[in-house]
Amino acid sequence: MTQRRIDVVVVGAGFAGLRALHTLREQGLEVVVLEAGAGAGGVWFWNRYPGARCDVESYDYSYSFSPELEQEWRWSERYATQPEILRYVDHVVERFDLLRDIRFHTRMTDAAYDEDTHRWSVATDTGDTWDAQYLIMATGQLSVPKDPELPGQDAYGGTVLHTARWPREGVDLSGKRVGVIGTGSSGTQSIPIIAREAAHVTIFQRTPNFSIPANNAPISDEEDARVKAAYAARREQARNSPSGLGFVPTKISALDVDPAERDAHYEEQWKTAGFGFLLAYPDLILDEKANDTAADFIRRKIADKVESPEMARLLTPVGYPFGAKRPPVDSGYFETFNRPNVTLVDIKSDPITGFTPTGLATEHFAHDLDVVVFATGFDAMTGALLAPRITGRGGRTLREAWAAGPQTYLGLTVHDFPNMFIIAGPGSPSLLSNVLLSIEQHVDWLADLLAHAREIGADEIEAEEQAQRDWVREVNTRAEATLYPRAKSYYMGDEVPGKPRVFTPFVGGVRGYRRICERVAADGYRGIRLRVPSASSSVSSSQG
Repeated sequence: MTQRRIDVVVVGAGFAGLRALHTLREQGLEVVVLEAGAGAGGVWFWNRYPGARCDVESYDYSYSFSPELEQEWRWSERYATQPEILRYVDHVVERFDLLRDIRFHTRMTDAAYDEDTHRWSVATDTGDTWDAQYLIMATGQLSVPKDPELPGQDAYGGTVLHTARWPREGVDLSGKRVGVIGTGSSGTQSIPIIAREAAHVTIFQRTPNFSIPANNAPISDEEDARVKAAYAARREQARNSPSGLGFVPTKISALDVDPAERDAHYEEQWKTAGFGFLLAYPDLILDEKANDTAADFIRRKIADKVESPEMARLLTPVGYPFGAKRPPVDSGYFETFNRPNVTLVDIKSDPITGFTPTGLATEHFAHDLDVVVFATGFDAMTGALLAPRITGRGGRTLREAWAAGPQTYLGLTVHDFPNMFIIAGPGSPSLLSNVLLSIEQHVDWLADLLAHAREIGADEIEAEEQAQRDWVREVNTRAEATLYPRAKSYYMGDEVPGKPRVFTPFVGGVRGYRRICERVAADGYRGIRLRVPSASSSVSSSQG
């Protein structure tokens, strides 16, 4: 058991933690990354379920800080699979010598701010502690799996799996009767693969999804050369797009276009856009009638793909706007329900009551299953931030401060928690964007802030209370002008019973958000208090 004094503790060795480590170490800071897992990669280290892949194109879901890295890495598919993304992460770790500053099998359990020294004391489950000036939470938005509690699980004689904790060695499902609970992103990706292997698959669905086809394909040498020849321009276009995906949406309302022309545009987007289908017209997430045109188009596509009218009806999403829940990007999901070895159970009309010794029971039926897969998602956005005990000024914990929902300034800092920062946290574009682009923007902005603090001799950096209130109000006001609150989703905190129903991401787009951050910095880091101790005493000085 040791204690070590250091400049920065970063929690999490996913894309955010690795980028923070590299960037801050290049500035001369001494940095350690604490990672609970046995390897780097974050969500991509843990989520090894069949069919796991990114819903952002490979060339865009990659680091932009090194042109040499961009040129040397060769992606094989339009949407990279989990194993390929993990190989990329391992390559980055090795290429930039990051491994020496990462502590694997080390989970932060407690962090407490010392108001006298203006430093954080960070405790871990290994018994080691760290005395750090700065604490950076790079724990990700989708990193704490939800574990449904169903009666009778202890008596069940089969195998229980969770997509977010899939065994590293894989699972042989051949000849097995498999039940899958959940049809979100992990469900829609894994179900087609599982159905091809298992003897029978029973899918337990509560809410149908507006899933968009990935139209995945191998990347040819010619396409690879074309992208790499103009990579800088591609990155700039992504930075200046609403989502960070590089799509340039039309400025015309979906309601101002002739229906035949609109459907032709949707058809084109259906074949190419993936997650970006929501950007086919600028008002799809703002206007209910505009949204209906896209939702109805997708419903017709589902009807075309699914042979059984009754099955198609059960799979057709109704009652909430398209895009208000993050739409999955799939490869053959709806077509899977045409297979003779696939059964769909609507658990709205026939709820699951619990496990039996041989499977799962619903109110009306018993389902014998050899394997039950929970594809039930995550405690999103705040789960990983509230899992450890983080104690700020005055002994107040982060859980107490966020009892009514997350409160941040710019999604980066929290009042009463000086010198603590969050990468792609609540109140930033995060899951409404290409999150890797948002991560890099956050890390670079934070690195500039820390350099500025060192330059002026500041030992404490903290969001001002009023600035935080104003930012939370801005996030909520923008969200209320959209259709997002009309659906139950993790954007709103609906994924966990009892969680405050508060919209967490910033809907103003990555370009708009970046410009706000740039203005804050240009105004002397307006809304952030930088404490500069005088020669004789500690004095707080507010910048701007």
